[in-house]
Amino acid sequence: MAAAYAHTCVRVRDIEASLAFYRALGFEERGRLNFESAYNVYLGLPGDSDVLELTVNRGRDEPYELGDGYGHLALTVEDLDALLGRLAAADIEPERPPYAPGGRTEYRICFVAYPDGYRIELIDGAFPTPKDPPS
Repeated sequence: MAAAYAHTCVRVRDIEASLAFYRALGFEERGRLNFESAYNVYLGLPGDSDVLELTVNRGRDEPYELGDGYGHLALTVEDLDALLGRLAAADIEPERPPYAPGGRTEYRICFVAYPDGYRIELIDGAFPTPKDPPS
């Protein structure tokens, strides 16, 4: 049996703020699933599957602890500068201006964070998996 990636789940407190953030990044809401104590909102990017599940636990008031194991989610985008302009119009600013990590010149990145503190890496253009040369 072949495996296939289904989705990533993140828990959020304010679904409207989270949906506004992800819509600004280009995500579309695809469906909801209700449970007694929680509900899930499924999101995907145009032309892609439903890759993100936002879970809202009913009655949760305190922030979630992200722990030290979570790093970030990453998205490749066609035009980082244009996206940052749209995000700025929605009051979403990058942690710092775009930069070329490790002095690489083939792409730039930057990070944004949304209401619950999860970080999203935005990668300008294609992103071949970096590999050091064989030693």
